[in-house]
Amino acid sequence: MAHHGAIARVRTAATVMTLSLLAGIGLSACAGGSADEIDYAVDGTLTTYNTNTVAGAASGGPQAFARALTGFTYHGPDGQVVADHDFGSVSVVGRAPLVLDYVISDKAVYSDGKPITCDDLVLAWAAQSGRFPGFDAASRAGYRDIGSVDCAPGQKRARVSFAQDRGFLDYGHLFSATSLMPSHVIADELGVGDGGVTTALQTSDLVAIERIAQAWNTTWDLKPDLDLKRFPSSGPYRLDSVSDDGSVVLVANDKWWGTPPVTNKITVWPRGADIQERVNEGAFDVVDIATGSSGLLNLPDDYVSTDTPSAGIEQLIFAPGGPLGATPARRAVALCTPRDVIARNAEMPIANARLSPAVEDAFSAAEGVAEAGQFSVANPQAAREAIDNRPLTVRIGYQTPNARLAATVGAIAKSCAAAGITVQDAGSETAGPVALRNNEIDALLASTGGAAGSGSSGSSAIDAYTLHFGNGNNLPAYNNERIDGIIDAQAVTSDPKELARLVGEGAPILWADVPTLPLYRQQRTVLTSTKMYAVSSNPTRWGAGWNMDRWKLSR
Repeated sequence: MAHHGAIARVRTAATVMTLSLLAGIGLSACAGGSADEIDYAVDGTLTTYNTNTVAGAASGGPQAFARALTGFTYHGPDGQVVADHDFGSVSVVGRAPLVLDYVISDKAVYSDGKPITCDDLVLAWAAQSGRFPGFDAASRAGYRDIGSVDCAPGQKRARVSFAQDRGFLDYGHLFSATSLMPSHVIADELGVGDGGVTTALQTSDLVAIERIAQAWNTTWDLKPDLDLKRFPSSGPYRLDSVSDDGSVVLVANDKWWGTPPVTNKITVWPRGADIQERVNEGAFDVVDIATGSSGLLNLPDDYVSTDTPSAGIEQLIFAPGGPLGATPARRAVALCTPRDVIARNAEMPIANARLSPAVEDAFSAAEGVAEAGQFSVANPQAAREAIDNRPLTVRIGYQTPNARLAATVGAIAKSCAAAGITVQDAGSETAGPVALRNNEIDALLASTGGAAGSGSSGSSAIDAYTLHFGNGNNLPAYNNERIDGIIDAQAVTSDPKELARLVGEGAPILWADVPTLPLYRQQRTVLTSTKMYAVSSNPTRWGAGWNMDRWKLSR
């Protein structure tokens, strides 16, 4: 499990304490009953119900759907893994090799009445293991180490066996909230009958698997005229509708077998340019965004704001092709980027972490090696020399609107002009991992995995896979065998000395190749109406939405 650094832990713990105290005071004071509806704004856009695709993982989907698609665990307020006993249980039956038994609750059913079965685990593993072509999965971390998922179609239990010597330490992050998609929806789509998807995957029927992958990638796209039959829920909330403005309405799921949600309806809004007006009008009850992304927000008296560090690193992610496809060009841009100024404007220290991004500790210190120093302060002369005085034009994209990132691109443009490098602000509403992959932009300014939000899994071992060859969220398509070996070793190593050695060995390689340029740890701002109870921030990509079924807005 990733450990937060002491600073982060103290801040977050203090926040949680304050929030629970507020909740306590509030609940005794608000005998007037609670509102039936809550409006919740998130950083990203809401493009898909499947947050396991490259675009979905980087979207606002995890913040929206953690309590619509549940799993064996979820991520709590410190990013820690919490078992979800409503969903089922996990037990360790072998250590070498690692073997886990997953048992889904007998009561667990989707909102369409279909039982939740081990078929959903088989699909999640197949989609994210990297062994079947066609799945546009964001991450293979952990799933790639699983040798087999034994499941009799339609049953409630599965035995998950890991490959020899691949005892993935952070296995609690697997088959978690939002990672299990309804396999029966794809079976219906493809007309293969109950268990047809599992059988195709178990027998490696490549023709069928190609169709399954295509369906997994696209069936759950969110559009205003969607067919709700394809979007069943396994949690306290279910999808009710999607509006033209991109907002998504969640309502209480009457088939949910656990404690009913406190509030009947939550509308999730993708963050727009009008956030200040909406806050002034009291139209948003909960806002969960990257600090500074909406400029300096003036808080009306009836709002409370809390800032906490996330586990995601705001960074420049370079495209695999185009003008920054070659190392000297990436080095040049890194050398003329004023990381000290950018971090100071974000009121954060410079972040150097690539292999231990989710934590602030001795391991991330090992990444601040001598090599990192040459990139701390802008050096236009060195940047010019790196590309032999040749002119270079670079389009830096980020998801708009975002005041802080716009200012960051401005700072880079001003500094790099002195090196003969022209930086164009290519911010747009659609700038993200897919735009970078399609070479519509040359660099993406975003957090872990290209996310507008935190983007982090909460585990450094998992986040490090953003630089592992073959991983979907390895957006620079970085390919270095030694780094792959280090990342794979980190995932199964618990000895701190060995972890520090691995990180220390990897850092100089990554500073030489600069597939990404870390800038600072993204801060999160959670704004709530003073009448809101039980809301707390979260450093991972699931954000404040991790416990939305407990949220209460007093009238």
